[in-house]
Amino acid sequence: MKQAPFFIQDYIKHEQVSLAKVWLDFDVENHQKQILELYNKGWQKICDHGDFKRWANALEVLPTEKPQTFSYADTVSVGSETETQIAQDEVEQALQQLRPWRKGPFQVFGVDIDTEWRSDWKWNRVSPYIASLQGRKVLDIGCGSGYHLWRMLEAGAELALGIDTSALFAFHFATIKRYQPHAHAFFLPTGIDEMPEKMHSFDTVFSMGILYHRKEPLSHLMRIKDLLRDGGEMVLETLVVEGDAQTCLMPKARYAKMRNVWFIPSVAMLTLWLERLGFKDIRCVDVNITSVDEQRVTNWMQFESLADYLDPNDSSKTIEGYSAPCRATLVATV
Repeated sequence: MKQAPFFIQDYIKHEQVSLAKVWLDFDVENHQKQILELYNKGWQKICDHGDFKRWANALEVLPTEKPQTFSYADTVSVGSETETQIAQDEVEQALQQLRPWRKGPFQVFGVDIDTEWRSDWKWNRVSPYIASLQGRKVLDIGCGSGYHLWRMLEAGAELALGIDTSALFAFHFATIKRYQPHAHAFFLPTGIDEMPEKMHSFDTVFSMGILYHRKEPLSHLMRIKDLLRDGGEMVLETLVVEGDAQTCLMPKARYAKMRNVWFIPSVAMLTLWLERLGFKDIRCVDVNITSVDEQRVTNWMQFESLADYLDPNDSSKTIEGYSAPCRATLVATV
């Protein structure tokens, strides 16, 4: 692994040791070696990223004080303004080096990070309908910044493991985890296709905002099934369109300016997929049209956002003429 600034070196090593210990504690040691190999391989790639040094240097500037206050509520927060001698503008400047911040919101020693997505809105829509996370081993596929991992711990999860291939998201997670080093939340820099086959290790698996990016959505759903223990629960949130069990949109090129959108099924077709794959107790618990208040440009994400992806004359359509983003959450067991 490339030589890195001291803090990030120490962080990577500490997380590796903690993950190895927690994995043993939760009696899934049969896959410990493979998980740690994925962890090391992922961080090696991150260290080769062109922005690695800038991101790592930003973390070096952040307060080193151990915070006495933290919250895993709607705004995930660590520390307060009075708990550090570093000026607020210095903390903010360091955090701004980690832009764009897409999933949150967060607060770090009094600095509010107003992320592009109000991820708390999604959590508050989904969480009332899932099995209690108390004492459960949870996997979040495509976890982004790890915001939902902290909410899962708040809900009682004994282990919250997130996987994501984004190097920047790994740094966003590290920003918070450095102040909660013993929390049983971990970021594994890898994708679902690299996870060990037929693990059957997790009580709950979340896949939120991932399925429509997959060229083979049924394979993705089968991989989720193989990750779950017998009786475990999948929480699936994805784009949907109106229609019957034979309705599925495949965009001609882009959807809402996104190139990597492949299949957007109706809720009925998605339910049929799950039935054919052997999922049980299938329920659609929420359907929600994404608003420009939930996904928008902020000072922490200054690129285009949802308002730029919609038809300027008809917000019920994307700029390409498809139905505007609508998301459904389905819950099912194996």
